[in-house]
Amino acid sequence: MIFSSYRFIFLFFPVVFTVFCILRILKKPTLLKGWLALASLVFYALGQPDFFFVFLASVLFNYYLIKVILKDGQKKTIKVLCLALSGIENIGLLVYFKYTNFIIENINRLFSSEIGALSLILPIGISFFTFQIFASVISAYKGEMSLPKPIDYILFITFFPQLIVGPVVMQEELLPQIEGDRLLIFDKDDIMRGVYLFSVGAAKKVILANPMIDYATAFYAGDIASRGTAEAWLGVIAFTFAYYFDFSGYVDMARGLGALFGIKLPINFDSPYKARDFADFWRRWNITISRFFNNTVFDNLFGFGDRIPKLIFATLVTFLVSGIWHGAAWHFIIWGLVCGLLVTLSNILTLYRVKIPSAIGCTVTFLVMMLVRVLFDAECMTDALTVYGKLFSTVSFAELLNTLSDNISLVLIIIVSAVICFCFKNANRFCPERGEGKSLTAGHLVFAAALLVLSLVNMSSVSTFLYFNF
Repeated sequence: MIFSSYRFIFLFFPVVFTVFCILRILKKPTLLKGWLALASLVFYALGQPDFFFVFLASVLFNYYLIKVILKDGQKKTIKVLCLALSGIENIGLLVYFKYTNFIIENINRLFSSEIGALSLILPIGISFFTFQIFASVISAYKGEMSLPKPIDYILFITFFPQLIVGPVVMQEELLPQIEGDRLLIFDKDDIMRGVYLFSVGAAKKVILANPMIDYATAFYAGDIASRGTAEAWLGVIAFTFAYYFDFSGYVDMARGLGALFGIKLPINFDSPYKARDFADFWRRWNITISRFFNNTVFDNLFGFGDRIPKLIFATLVTFLVSGIWHGAAWHFIIWGLVCGLLVTLSNILTLYRVKIPSAIGCTVTFLVMMLVRVLFDAECMTDALTVYGKLFSTVSFAELLNTLSDNISLVLIIIVSAVICFCFKNANRFCPERGEGKSLTAGHLVFAAALLVLSLVNMSSVSTFLYFNF
């Protein structure tokens, strides 16, 4: 189910929130958490019914492993076995559903075999909730958490605002907010913050991202070789800002929904196009996934006092894993390695204290990441190389003028998007968390209401979020 849909806004959410408020007034914390967990499971079942029972079994199985790991006096070998089982189960699910056909394709290519591809559908959210589940088992293994109650753990994993596309929440970020009777606490600022963030996120998705997605996806799915240079640049630029507002919109909507239920979800997006270098870019984009890769891959390959060659190796391996995680195709793997090289360059410049003026750093980082994104957006390496050929071909003034005039509304949306990206504060700054700044005013709510109405008017068709594909 998509947040930016009539079914969610006018049916699912009102029912869930109304019952939540009633149980909060009645001071029934266990029933309240049970209701939220049930609603979250229904939310997932509506989106992926054929995978629902596998998902539920995975949640319960990993809770059992955590329970075994945290048992008093538990032997080290049993803990290691439980950790291994969790890794095999979670990574195994991800590999089976996401990479089996990619592996078969490459085996066929390498050995000239004819193994048939399997009929597999990528379950929504699997790239995110498997990491959150596995991270919780790792935390239990390291002794960083105590055993939560079953209902608390189920809600921690399944909470629907962050279930499908993140953020990937650590247990210390969410469990303390839902344990005991903490969800009974009502704060009107949470409601105002939730409405504001959800409305801003909806506008980003519906008004800005969707028109750019329509053009960019049509460009990449069509006959790229027949397109002109101006069309290629417009497609690349459109996708660059489309991904920004699509993912940023989802994050804002997820955090807004969390706030409405009194739950603070971590910031997962922080103006990455204002980054001064490539390392800074990845500290701002999909923050919780970057954190997961840093904790589970980079930190196990590089430690304090290690030399530059090991830093380079750890960075490249981390981004190689990131590229593989993003998609089962060689262009994703190459994209990951290129990003790793760029981050390595940034780290080396930082180590040698090479200072680049902010304006130059931001401009170069944005332009290079936009070009590298072609590897990410193209459907294969052949298409990516074709796009690069188009981008660096000559273009006549007449072609440029015709392309712009034929897509004037898209060009205006791109200009507005660029101004918002580079010249305005993001929603995290406008909408500070409880205790971090002044409360929102009536003016903020009027602005939010106007954005929501405008989004609803333009919500004629349901458009999935781009990260649903990963």
